[in-house]
Amino acid sequence: MIRIALPYHLQVLASSGRIVDLDVSAPVTLGRACDALEECYPVLRGTFRDRRSGERRPFIRFYACDLDLTHEPADTLLPAAVSEGREALFLVGAMAGG
Repeated sequence: MIRIALPYHLQVLASSGRIVDLDVSAPVTLGRACDALEECYPVLRGTFRDRRSGERRPFIRFYACDLDLTHEPADTLLPAAVSEGREALFLVGAMAGG
């Protein structure tokens, strides 16, 4: 079981709380975590990843255990603390503007 922390706008769409718990089969990778999130909450498909390519949308960032995983490939293993459910994987909406 892993935990994913969602930004407010995705919480509203998913009708969920800040943290969602998901079952992800080993090995627990960034891509598998995203797949599990979209499987459990289909309304989120296309919101943080492109529907066709599966690539992260430009203004979404991924963080876990003080690591920026934003530009890591989908097959990147998540830290043990995340895959064991002790820490959350954070999806963060990036801030932009001047």
